Amino acid sequence: METVYDWATVSIFAGLVVLFLERSTKDEPTDSLYQYLIPATGSAVANYLGNEGYEIAAIALIGAIVAYVVWVLKPFDFDRSDKT
Repeated sequence: METVYDWATVSIFAGLVVLFLERSTKDEPTDSLYQYLIPATGSAVANYLGNEGYEIAAIALIGAIVAYVVWVLKPFDFDRSDKT
């Protein structure tokens, strides 16, 4: 863990693991494993690109990974209309 890319991508991967484990304990899981494979693989590629000196590509890929997680996996509950 020497570069900022190592820390960023490992943090994303750890978040994915926690999200997957939390959702897999539900009675009826709604997520598929392949939905987590895309950002996990992207994190590995972003880490490689960042460590090889392709900073712009690595930052763009990390941004795309975060966007994918927020829009596809929806880790946050933004629907507050049914809560009192």
